[in-house]
Amino acid sequence: MASVTSAGIGSGLDVESIITKLMTVEKLPVTQLQTEASKIQTKISAYGSIQSSVSAFRDAALALTRSTTWGATAATSADTSSVTVSSGSSAAAGNYAVSVQKLAAAQSVASTSFASSSTVVGEGALTIDVGSWDIGEPGFKARATINSMNIAISATDTLADVRDKINSAGGGVSASIVTDSSGARLVLSSTATGVGNGFRVTASGAGPSAFAYDATDGSAAMTRTQTAADAQARINGLDITSASNTLNDVVQGLTMNLQKVTTGDVQVSVAQDNTSIKSALTNFTAAYNGLASLLKTQTKYDDSTKTAGTLQGDSTAVSLQRQLRTMLTGTGSASSAFPTLSSIGLEIQTDGTLKVNDTKLTSALGNLSEMKKAFANSDATDSANDGFAQKLRALGDQVLGTDGSLAARTSGLNSTLKDNQERQDDITDRMTNTEKRLRAQYTALDTKMAGLNTLSTYITQQIANWNKSTG
Repeated sequence: MASVTSAGIGSGLDVESIITKLMTVEKLPVTQLQTEASKIQTKISAYGSIQSSVSAFRDAALALTRSTTWGATAATSADTSSVTVSSGSSAAAGNYAVSVQKLAAAQSVASTSFASSSTVVGEGALTIDVGSWDIGEPGFKARATINSMNIAISATDTLADVRDKINSAGGGVSASIVTDSSGARLVLSSTATGVGNGFRVTASGAGPSAFAYDATDGSAAMTRTQTAADAQARINGLDITSASNTLNDVVQGLTMNLQKVTTGDVQVSVAQDNTSIKSALTNFTAAYNGLASLLKTQTKYDDSTKTAGTLQGDSTAVSLQRQLRTMLTGTGSASSAFPTLSSIGLEIQTDGTLKVNDTKLTSALGNLSEMKKAFANSDATDSANDGFAQKLRALGDQVLGTDGSLAARTSGLNSTLKDNQERQDDITDRMTNTEKRLRAQYTALDTKMAGLNTLSTYITQQIANWNKSTG
């Protein structure tokens, strides 16, 4: 059986302690590299936060270059119970007198009463055509663009089944069942309002004949409860007819919803939407302040605590910080009325952030065309004449690009981190070999010293025995 040995037992040397201490010294370079790697990773994370913040600021600047931002309007109605209104980007400021003579309506017809919705109807078929009725000369004109709804009714189909089959056909007519004291009735209604969305029902079979409807036939089984009608309105004295109660772009950029017939004019006003523009400027200010605060925190040195920010002295971060400050405090040539952001009401504070001066901003909004130039002007021949937002948007695109400063710096840090790990791996491999060599050397030394100790003990014993024999 092999004997169990442990280095140091034979010689008395604390071999494990010696090797452990020697390897601790050998590990110092790895520990230093790990500390450096942690700092590099922290910088990479910091640049990730900066990229995100620059992206948000770039988007806020981009919004101030769009015509939809500066052309925003707000529409109001003096009587929202009669007419509601909303405006789009193409709406122009103005006032409109709107009166409603008639609301658009959908055609609706009802059958005679059945005992219940589960009453079996009888076998046959229904054909439903969508179109218009000629009131002057009664007759029906089907719309060529809408296919007929052909409904087959089996001998076992109930009133509820007929309803479901009509609805499943997905045409211009929907069905429902209304139950009152006299029983259940099948009610058919146009899915859209307007004269052109009336309908005719042709039936075959004794049961389905209860659902036939033709305005030219006085003996029609179904009774008309509502006639299809167009909306009739007047806007600034002009008569308007619409199949829907929603008037889209009858006045460019406006959507009016007719709610009820009026006895007089309802005043509708469209004005510049200063609230929307202020919101875009507030978002821009907040996005810049977030970025400025982040850069300041990352690059500062705190004398009181003697601590430096993660990117303190980092040329890429400091350069971006300087570029932004220069653009925001500089003078622009896009507008003679507003050469600086401060003249518009966006004032630079001592800590480098922006603050909105509402009084100055409200005054500047009175000269919207010049204010738009100050932010959104674009000069294809000389970018120096671009507006503030155009320049800042361009800076954002530049630093965020695949070849931009932020991407380049992050790539460089990742490369450094990779090199660091490779150096750690190399040293770790060498440490493994070093430990093997030290263990081999100390094991040999331990064996040698153990032999010497044994020899020393033997000699000592022999001398003692010799002394006794000669004494």
